[in-house]
Amino acid sequence: MNHQTNYRTEKDSIGKKNVPKNVYYGVQSLRAAENFHITGLAMHPEIINSLACIKKAAAITNCEINVLDQKRAYAIIKACDEILAGKYFEDFIVDPIQGGAGTSINMNANEVIANRAIEILGGKKGDYSIVHPNDHVNCSQSTNDVIPTAGKMTSLKLLAKLKKELLRLHSALSLKAREFDHVIKMGRTQMQDAVPIRLGQEFNAYSVAIMRDIHRMDAAMDEMRSLNMGGTAIGTGINADGTYLNRIVPNLSQVSGMEFVQAFDLIDATQNLDPFVSVSGAVKACAVTLSKIANDLRLMSSGPRTGFQEINLPAKQNGSSIMPGKVNPVIPEVVNQVAFHVIGNDLTITMAAESGQLELNAFEPIIFYCIFQSIDTLTYAVRTFIDNCVSGITANEEHCRTLVENSIGIITAVTPHIGYQAAADIAKKALHTGESVRSLILSEKLMNEKDLEEILDPIHMTEPGICGRQLLKKSLSERAAEG
Repeated sequence: MNHQTNYRTEKDSIGKKNVPKNVYYGVQSLRAAENFHITGLAMHPEIINSLACIKKAAAITNCEINVLDQKRAYAIIKACDEILAGKYFEDFIVDPIQGGAGTSINMNANEVIANRAIEILGGKKGDYSIVHPNDHVNCSQSTNDVIPTAGKMTSLKLLAKLKKELLRLHSALSLKAREFDHVIKMGRTQMQDAVPIRLGQEFNAYSVAIMRDIHRMDAAMDEMRSLNMGGTAIGTGINADGTYLNRIVPNLSQVSGMEFVQAFDLIDATQNLDPFVSVSGAVKACAVTLSKIANDLRLMSSGPRTGFQEINLPAKQNGSSIMPGKVNPVIPEVVNQVAFHVIGNDLTITMAAESGQLELNAFEPIIFYCIFQSIDTLTYAVRTFIDNCVSGITANEEHCRTLVENSIGIITAVTPHIGYQAAADIAKKALHTGESVRSLILSEKLMNEKDLEEILDPIHMTEPGICGRQLLKKSLSERAAEG
């Protein structure tokens, strides 16, 4: 087979290069693929879709203002629609981590769209006199407004998926809060017995924390809606018509079905990537919340005989290759690990955003790589957390109650009625002798049985009501009368 028949020759400012004849990418994409074999991974499919939306909106806008003829605009738009339908993803060959502030992925999109548009118009790939990657597909644009916009669009799409799973988690936790509302257990501070709490109250607190993370994420998502499209190279709008500048963002909103606004200051929006730090911070905060919940579930389910064993997590797989019957909390463990990864990515994003100079930040590729990875992995972690753990949790109600009744911590509820010192003496004696707090208070005649039963009622200890306040007033007045 003749080698030359399998290739076409393309040239750029570096020189000539043979490109496989049947591919849609061109010389600049091929150079980038050779220069940046970093992760070995493909571009995220959603950023490819975002780029297709941007190029489509630009072609529509350029055609509206007569900068691009209708024939070329139609071919570019059709090529973009085909990409959005899932075609030609294999021709996006550049690594997610790349030098050049994203020029490589922008040109990869320009070349794929141009070559497909050339075919639509009856030409052969590589004949850029018909449709040129820079002059036509990239018309009125720069990598420096296209790539930040694509990053924001992609982040919004991925955050919407994460939010959907977080809302499911909130519902699952709220359901467990209602299911476990009657289960009294011992609360702990600093890993030591504290005062009683209801298991439902703990799960309700988890649901509240998750909803706070959702609200935090909503605020961060709003920052992703402000775009620097039309700013071109450094935000001054060079090579972009004034009418294009006014129309591109509304057209992109219409094409994408997403709501965007043009940035108040295009130079600022081109220079500064702090909105991505804000999004990463919200995702990190959520990961921290999830990891803390996972820690709690692992502790409360520890055992089965020598730990807390207050709850049971669904058994999902064998826990050991050597210890028969061992089952580990694998789902909370994977949530922890994803959280660690997200926290590490957040530091990378922070440093990359800080490291920009003057009119541009060159480190958008690593920011996008990390932020997409963080959002995706957290989404998957939340999904398995709900389906394979939270929804199947059961409570060991009697064991929880026994731990409360045998705990010294319940002395706290009695303290206002007998005084701190007397309560401390009872606590030390109970710890030393193994007797219960209840029996010691009665044997030493510090309170009568009726009042003590009311004070130590589990519901009163977790939600003090009018009866508790009346008893407290009575106890204080009696102690005052005794001097």
